[in-house]
Amino acid sequence: MKPQFLIGSPTSGCGKTTFMLGMLRVLQRRGMKVQPFKCGPDFIDPQYHAIACNCESVNLDAWLASRTHIQSVYNHYAEPADVCIIEGNRGLYDGYNRMENSSAALSRMLNVPVILVINARAIGYAIAPVLYGMKRFNASIRIVGVVFTQVASQSHEISLREACIDVGIECLGYLPVEEDIRLPQRHQGLTLSVKRSFSKLIDRIADLVEKHVDVEKLLNLCTRIFPCPYTLPYTSEVGIDMLHRPDRRLRIAVARDPAFCFLYRENVDRLAEAGRITYFSPVYGSDLPEADYVYIPGGCPELFVRQLHRRKRLMSQLREYVEAGGRLWAEGEGMTFLSRSLTVRQGGTAYEMAGILPFDCTLVDANPSNGYRLTRCGNNTFKGYESHYSVLALSSDIRISATSLYGLRGTETAARLFRYKNLIAGYAHWYWGENDIFSLWN
Repeated sequence: MKPQFLIGSPTSGCGKTTFMLGMLRVLQRRGMKVQPFKCGPDFIDPQYHAIACNCESVNLDAWLASRTHIQSVYNHYAEPADVCIIEGNRGLYDGYNRMENSSAALSRMLNVPVILVINARAIGYAIAPVLYGMKRFNASIRIVGVVFTQVASQSHEISLREACIDVGIECLGYLPVEEDIRLPQRHQGLTLSVKRSFSKLIDRIADLVEKHVDVEKLLNLCTRIFPCPYTLPYTSEVGIDMLHRPDRRLRIAVARDPAFCFLYRENVDRLAEAGRITYFSPVYGSDLPEADYVYIPGGCPELFVRQLHRRKRLMSQLREYVEAGGRLWAEGEGMTFLSRSLTVRQGGTAYEMAGILPFDCTLVDANPSNGYRLTRCGNNTFKGYESHYSVLALSSDIRISATSLYGLRGTETAARLFRYKNLIAGYAHWYWGENDIFSLWN
């Protein structure tokens, strides 16, 4: 038995992340080992979770992975923890097809209850029918309590508590209006100085949680049997530890720093099973380690474009590695480091990059692009999530292999997966917890 719960909301913007970070820090202060999870493919919130409790967060996404795999991953990472908290995604019941892949569906899949977080800035007792509908909309989703945010006064709090009493749902507390408590911009490089200031902000949020939320009652309400049971029919013949055959002889180099930080925890652990990982930092001027495989993940290199532009030695090493047949995987904005140039603003400098891929990248007139992506390679199906700010400036005479990617409904998208020799790159961030990523080079 251990406390396990998912933090959900009727809509986005209710304060799920703020409350999540406060709870993580409160539990850490109490000496408890807490394992954070994130519903969906998001990379930013998991980084915040790690700052709050000094434990890497794990993504759980029912489109990227099978039900059995998600249950296995949850049990695997939750096993050593005292408390497990999942931060939901969007509205509680929002999925790509009604409830499919929603936070509610994940709570049901893992057999964990839901704590609602509701923004009460412009509502009082009238929240009652909202609570009533959220609780009774689907009997399989167990909403056990609610925490309100943006509560303006004691009388405001009393009205909200009265609504909870009449609906029959536990009011576990609130977070008051604090205009100066704002999370940083989501598109921001988490340097050491930013992490330190952000950690101080989390401390302030935790102080409010300890003062205004009944943490003990919350944990008692959410204590459930662990591990979560596997749902039949069991869809995999192997457990999480047998998905790949370890080969410790492989040398795997992974770029990891404030510019290249969008990594799925499960992906890194699967690489670690196959060989020895060595991290290197393009931002801080590392050399390319000797490697059989190189992985450059996504992130926000545009925020560090001047530093990256100066890394001529590393860019030369990457060019030599690829031209010699080295196997390199680059995804998301990590691909821009391998392009000819990166332009950040209108009229700004086109900063020279590694020049391995024959196109330029720009943020000028670019709109954020995101969505689930799928591709097939032999007998393998790879799934991922595309999220980026830059766009490619492709010439009509480009000579490079490109594979089509498909979206949720199976329709072809504008996104492509490029290949040059043994370099494979694209804007989508791929999840290979259930796939053999090395099969792409077979």
